[in-house]
Amino acid sequence: MSVIVIEFVTLDGIVTDPDGSGGTPAGGWAFRHGPDTAAGDKFRLGGTLDEGVLLLGRRTWELFSKLWPGRDDPFATRMNAAPKLVASRTLTDASAWANSAVVDGDPVAAVRREHRDVIVTGSLSVVRALMAEDLVDEYRLLTFPTILGTGERLFPAGGPPTYLECLSAERIGAAVLTRYGRPAR
Repeated sequence: MSVIVIEFVTLDGIVTDPDGSGGTPAGGWAFRHGPDTAAGDKFRLGGTLDEGVLLLGRRTWELFSKLWPGRDDPFATRMNAAPKLVASRTLTDASAWANSAVVDGDPVAAVRREHRDVIVTGSLSVVRALMAEDLVDEYRLLTFPTILGTGERLFPAGGPPTYLECLSAERIGAAVLTRYGRPAR
């Protein structure tokens, strides 16, 4: 079982509001480079999405539950079919998006119980909880040529040093998909 974090990120490490749904002044920065840069399986999830499970925070799940069920392209079909766990202390009904279930709000416990690969998308609070417990095995970052200067960073200042190895780098439209993983232990 591996934990894979996937994120849209700017050159200066900002992950806040890539699609503009948060209403921030610089929101929508990922889509300023055209819709194709962010469409489809840009994170190269493939079979991992088919065999694994998505772990989402409540806000990300609520956003996705309004977007993905109405889509019918091949990647959307995979997203809609994938099992989804929602880490939330307030959400009680996850019926808006097929194959979704609410976990008790503790993403660390949910990951430790899981036997499938876990894919975390967006969901910065979930990602940070997993980072704090050293549970992230791989980061797949779609980095856009944008510098915002302000916003939430994936790796906050003052965090512990983490040493990763570059597994691959690939240009995807205006962005670059980089995969970083733990060095062999």
